[in-house]
Formats: sequence, C-alpha cells, structure tokens
Amino acid sequence: MHYFQSPVFLSIWSYIDPIDRWLIKHINQDWGNPVFDAILPFVRETATWLPLYFFLILFVTINFGVKGLWWVIGFLLTAALADIISSHFIKQWVLRTRPCQDPIVGPQLRFFINYCPGSSSFTSSHATSHFAQAMFFYITLRNVSRWAWVFFLWAFIISYTQVYVGVHYPFDVLCGGIVGCGIGFIVSKMYLKQAGLLSLVK
Repeated sequence: MHYFQSPVFLSIWSYIDPIDRWLIKHINQDWGNPVFDAILPFVRETATWLPLYFFLILFVTINFGVKGLWWVIGFLLTAALADIISSHFIKQWVLRTRPCQDPIVGPQLRFFINYCPGSSSFTSSHATSHFAQAMFFYITLRNVSRWAWVFFLWAFIISYTQVYVGVHYPFDVLCGGIVGCGIGFIVSKMYLKQAGLLSLVK
C-alpha cells in the first residue's frame, strides 16, 4: 500500500488499518447471508438506480417549473463535484490498495463482482457520490416529503455494499460519506440561495 509518506499520517494509519481489516472480514464473511450475496452486487450498480433519478428529475421539473430546472442543475453539479473530488483529487493523493487486490487480505475475502477496480481505494467514490446526493436530496426535498431522510439510508446501503463485495475498506466508505455530505450540503445551500425552498403547498 502507498500513502502520504509523512510520519504523522503513517502513524495514524497504523491504528486504522488493523480495524479496517478486521471489519471487512466480518462484513464480507461472518455477517453475510445468501440474500445479501444475491442482491447487494446489484445494489451498487448505477443502472439499478436510473429509474429513481429519472423519477426525481421528472417530479421536480413537472411540479416546480424553473425551481425544478435549477434543482436538476444542482443535482448534476453535486454528482460531478463528488466524482471530481473523490476520483480525481483524493484518490490521486492517497493511493491505497483495494482489499480485493491486497495480497494478504484479498485471498481471505469472498468476491461478488466480475472485476476488481485498479484505482485507489481511498476514498470510496460510491460513498462520496451517494452521500452527496442524499444530502442534496434531503435538504432540498425535506419540505416536500417527510420521508426525505430515507435517502441517507439509501446511501448507507450502497456504501455498505462496497465493503460487502470486497472493493473498499470501511474507512474508505466512512471518509467518502463525510466528504459527500459536505459536498451535498454546500451545493444544496447554493441551490436554496438561488431558487428557494421547494414546497407543494400553494
């Protein structure tokens, strides 16, 4: 594994890494079951959630007009920033070997997808992206539906799946989620400043 080479960073990582290895083995093996084995690999796929995205885009554009169009721009900006910051910035600075490619950890894991990505494991772009979207959805839609908090559960399940299938350590997912929430919060505040609150109440 390759990380920042500063002694402080390496010292902190020496505490995180054993916990990560212990957790991923339990999540991937001891806490698994045949239902999760069959369903979770599909949960992480973007194509699985395309109907949700299309529904949300149609819902806000039909019901909120210009505000809805600004919402779509905010949604796309959130997704783009999450990808850029996680995949093209953080991953380039923190080069962590994925568990499925680790010569020690990898052979001990059950692997559920057809390939092991070659990019850095830190941070999880899935976690960054989905928690960014969850935060954006929650803040902008919480006045529309009291169930908007469910988007955080949705993001958690997808992020958990990344650990379950063996492509990320828990710490990769945790940090990705934190970064994503920050991105979603900032973009949602920008949206509210530009377009204001969405509400179905006339």
